[in-house]
Amino acid sequence: MMAWQSVCPEDVLMSIKAAHPSWRPVIEAGLQQVYAAQPNYLPGLKNSVYLPNQARLFAAFSMPMDDVRYILMGEGPYPRSDSATGYCFMDGAVKSLWSDDADGGLSKKVNRATSLRNFMKMLLVASGHLHQEATAGQAMADVASQARQPDSAFIQTLDDLQGNLIAQGFLLLNASLIFREDTAPVKDAKAWQPFLQTVLSALHQYQQERSLPATVLVLWGKIAEQLRAMSEAVAYQQICAEHPYNLSFIANQGMQDFFRPMNLLKKLPEGKTL
Repeated sequence: MMAWQSVCPEDVLMSIKAAHPSWRPVIEAGLQQVYAAQPNYLPGLKNSVYLPNQARLFAAFSMPMDDVRYILMGEGPYPRSDSATGYCFMDGAVKSLWSDDADGGLSKKVNRATSLRNFMKMLLVASGHLHQEATAGQAMADVASQARQPDSAFIQTLDDLQGNLIAQGFLLLNASLIFREDTAPVKDAKAWQPFLQTVLSALHQYQQERSLPATVLVLWGKIAEQLRAMSEAVAYQQICAEHPYNLSFIANQGMQDFFRPMNLLKKLPEGKTL
């Protein structure tokens, strides 16, 4: 057993086993780099309460390396156990996207997950279902009413949205893979930088060797944007935006143009699998 494995929390080791086989050597190499940079960091997690738990730390790596076309990088996991799933911006507490109320808009749990709410509103502006000057109240209720119709083309659940993102080739990561109430996110993000450097380097090399399309790095928020300076990130096309918890994200023209062709709020064609 390597030194980093002997000091890792059991939940972290179990998380590696849950990742796609193509990613496991990369994850292990990344953890080795974390251990080399800060030998006390991984052992310290054994005495910490961190999220995500339940072997979900590397859940985003469940998709094969061959399928990755974009890396969407957020800042860190949601600070709630049921919400932190290991996928950035995918709040596990959210089931239905739309309110059950006849005059409601987005579901209460979507509205609680501020970043997810603003992301959805940006997508609705991009698709022409909302005007960016009116993304709440009656305007939002009218869209939700359409979405609830039995023959609606809108997706209905967070799982549907996550599925559409993965089908487009999104690896949904965070700059800091964990959240701890007693630790500043910037501090944890710094500890995980060697891991992300390893991931970016390995993926770029993998795609070059197989003549696969180059991946686009989508960075949301100040912590994620710091990754731009990494030498490993220079090889990627980069798109940056403010974090979606900012209301200004809804009106971000660059994000609207980027996501519009993907139709992420539309149901996948019948018979298409992820």
